This record gives sequence, structure tokens and C-alpha cells, in this order.
Amino acid sequence: MFGSSRKSAVPITVEQRTLQLLDKQIPYTLKRSKRRTIGLRIDDRGLTVSVPLRASEKWLHSVLLEKADWVVEKLDGWQSKKAPVIEWRDEASIPFRAETFVLQLVPKVRGAAPRLQEDVLLVPVGEDADAARIEKAVTAWYRIEALRVFEECVDHFSPLMSVSPSAVKLSSARTQWGSCTVRGVVRLNWQLVKMPLHLIDYVVVHELAHLVEMNHSAAFWRVVESACPDYKRCRKELHSYGIAE
Repeated sequence: MFGSSRKSAVPITVEQRTLQLLDKQIPYTLKRSKRRTIGLRIDDRGLTVSVPLRASEKWLHSVLLEKADWVVEKLDGWQSKKAPVIEWRDEASIPFRAETFVLQLVPKVRGAAPRLQEDVLLVPVGEDADAARIEKAVTAWYRIEALRVFEECVDHFSPLMSVSPSAVKLSSARTQWGSCTVRGVVRLNWQLVKMPLHLIDYVVVHELAHLVEMNHSAAFWRVVESACPDYKRCRKELHSYGIAE
């Protein structure tokens, strides 16, 4: 999802439920609010069903049964492409710009940070470090590398698009790959650095395009296409990672 998130003043009730669809037990989040229709969304947190406050259980059940094939297919597809959970231990594998590197725990050195050596990430936390310490060190390295990569991409595309963001910052959003404010601040999800460079480029171009068109109009997509001609393919591929517009 791209753009700026907004807080709603409308009260929302949330429940965690489970339903059997096509012989599968499907956990889902049910949200009730002052909307008029039933909406289904599948992202990194699974299935979310948004319904009107007074929606009947019969209506809800019938919609879920009607969409059963779609729900199961999308959940299975998302799970098959979901990035594997990293095991925070020595010799574990981690993704970085769509490549795989191996963690190697090395003796602690005051002030030292993780560093790449060919296909190995040397992590100076001590060979007996616990998972939390390893994760903290590697995540800090990810964030440093993410900002470096993102700034390089912005420096490349900004002149091509005749734009100049006021700042480039990292985000940890769970439902957005990027956002752009009216003041020109571009925020990019640090987890993007795990993905292929062409997807990073697409998200950067998408957010820079908002400096020209602060919407998702036809004009906006023309701006995106001018710098990323295959944006439709990239957009579709990005959606498979679980966060959609």
C-alpha cells in the first residue's frame, strides 16, 4: 500500500475468529465499523474481513462461502511467496536485495558493526549470543543498508523525474511499502532492502511520482511509467509479497 495513512474517527470493533472454508480452518480478523459493504483483504497478517456494524452473521457467512475459492487461493499464494522466517543463529541464511547471505557470529569488538564478506555477514556479537542480540544487530545493519540503497535510488531517479524530496526516511509500517507527505518527505519500508532491486526502484519511483501528482490518477501513473516502463509487472510482483495498494 502506498500513500499516507490516516486515522479514522469512526469506532471500530475487532474480533479474532476461525472459519472452515474448503476443508481448511481459516483464522481471520473481523472488523466492524460504519461502512456499508463487506470487504475482504489478505496481507502479511492473513485474512481481514471488514463489515458494517449491524451486518448479520448470516450475511457475513454467505459472503465468506461465496468467496471461499478466492480466499483460499490468495492465502495459499501469499504463503508460498512469503519470505521465510529468519532463524537468528550462527550459519542461518538471510535475504538481502534478493540474494542469500549466511550469518557468521564472530567475537565482540567494541563499536564494531556487522559487515559483508563475500556471501557471509560477519556479526560481532560473540559466538554465544542469544537470538535477541543477533536479531538486534542484524536489523540495525539492515536499516543502515536500506537507507544507503534507498538514497542511491532516489539520487538516480529524482533528476529523471524532475523532483526533489525534502527528506528520505525509513519506516517500519506493516501495511505500506512507502509513503510521501505533502511536504515532500518520502518514507520507505526498510524491509524492502531484502527484495530485488527492480522492486525497490519501483517503490521509489512510485513515491517520487507523488511529488508531481498526490493521488493515484491516470496522470500519476503516467509519471510512474515515464521512469519505470514495466511498473505494471513490478506492481503485480510486489503485491505477491502481501502488502497491496
